[in-house]
Amino acid sequence: MDSRIKFRHLHTFVEVARQKSVGRAADVLSLTQPAVTRTIRELEEYLGVDLFEREGRGIVITRFGEVFLRHAGESIAAVRRGVDSISLAKTSSGPPLRIGALPTASASFLPDAVADFIKAGTGSVVTIVTGENRWLLDALRLGELDLVVGRLAAAEFMAGLSFEPLYSEEVGFAVRSGHPLLQRRSFSLAEIGHYTVLMPIKGSVIRPFVDRFLLSNGIGALTNTIETVSDSFGRAFLQTQDAVWIISKGVVKREIEAGTMSFLDVDTSETRGAVGFTMRADVAPTLPVSIMMTTIRARLAGSGQQF
Repeated sequence: MDSRIKFRHLHTFVEVARQKSVGRAADVLSLTQPAVTRTIRELEEYLGVDLFEREGRGIVITRFGEVFLRHAGESIAAVRRGVDSISLAKTSSGPPLRIGALPTASASFLPDAVADFIKAGTGSVVTIVTGENRWLLDALRLGELDLVVGRLAAAEFMAGLSFEPLYSEEVGFAVRSGHPLLQRRSFSLAEIGHYTVLMPIKGSVIRPFVDRFLLSNGIGALTNTIETVSDSFGRAFLQTQDAVWIISKGVVKREIEAGTMSFLDVDTSETRGAVGFTMRADVAPTLPVSIMMTTIRARLAGSGQQF
């Protein structure tokens, strides 16, 4: 679209076409006739065609005008629907917003994004549901959730769903501050086998990454493990135990920054995967979903997280 064409051009053109008179259109628009004439001439100049032509003492729309009128009318109607939707959301209870959150989202950027969403005043009640990835995706397909935020699931679980990436993230080996392995000058990954290891459960989105990484580093079955997708349990367990927690790095970002946890010195770049939005492919986002997605993007842009 020519950037010189403004909403006032479309609005004036549609009203002149409706009234079939510059004078009557000027009255409806509360403008002077010269102002209306000038706006129409600007639009004709930008488009390179005549939109109206004289017929006796009046004007009629040209065939080019007829073509343009259909699209101009649709554009104005779309803008008005958008304005009405915003007004409705601000003055009444909006549709509910139900989000399935994987640990990497619920423990990092999502709380701040939800706070920003509430300040926007949509009137929508927000429900945050956490759980195993496959269960959240099934709930999304059934319409019980509007959006899932977290890591991209394996291809076999994405039937009927679409994914929009936001940034990428690695898995890390987290331990409490003061853990014995942090004191070792020459650390070997195999030494984690001497401690309790918190693992993502089978079927979780990061478990295949973890299994491949351990096997590629010569580590087979670990004898002392706890399988969990509960980030609250992981935090509590590491506070009192010399355990190793294999988890997406974003889940413990705040603890790492506060110095209460550290990552073991392990290169886990091969576990990097996409974090983003998962939605039903056949359903357009509602206004609350669109606002939440925009809010999350803004939050991440401000933090510098990206691929």
